[in-house]
Amino acid sequence: MEQPIAPLAQLTEQFGKLPGIGRKSAQRLAYYTLNMPAEDAKAFADSIICARQTVRRCEICCDLTDQALCAVCRGASRDSSLICVVEDPRDVMAIERTHEYRGLYHVLHGVISPLNGVGPEALCVKELLRRFEDGLVQEVIMATNPTVEGEATAMSLSRLLKPLGVAVTRLAYGVPVGADLEYADEVTLARALEGRRAI
Repeated sequence: MEQPIAPLAQLTEQFGKLPGIGRKSAQRLAYYTLNMPAEDAKAFADSIICARQTVRRCEICCDLTDQALCAVCRGASRDSSLICVVEDPRDVMAIERTHEYRGLYHVLHGVISPLNGVGPEALCVKELLRRFEDGLVQEVIMATNPTVEGEATAMSLSRLLKPLGVAVTRLAYGVPVGADLEYADEVTLARALEGRRAI
């Protein structure tokens, strides 16, 4: 049996650590990288190093940024009385793509998960509570994912926030556009019924 080439095996192993990348995909990416022109491979490696060195958390909302404050927190036209709490920076991008939301965000960087040893202290909860000191925030939208952990996180945070005198709301979840009701599970249908609105 042919011995693996150590640098290629190491590159494959590193690609395999990425989420959603299996052994074959990692190997394909490693071979692709080897075939890149030298300047493209260097630019690829430099962009990883640059991102790791310059991207950090916003001092207010904990979203990712390359400055002290993210673009949303710097934006003068945003509604500072409204905060949307999300699990992950990718959730901010998803909501921003709708062009419907004009408030601010707060990124938790995870969810409460006792089975995985993740409690509120591991999330950006202290930073969230600090945002209520000036009394400007009137509503907090819990936009955590509709999973057991996401629900537990939303409930835990709402218990912390309600004594502060702010309205705490939850995103409505239900049947996606274009889906057939017969294929929806019971939880999704129950959420759709609960979140119904007048037309």
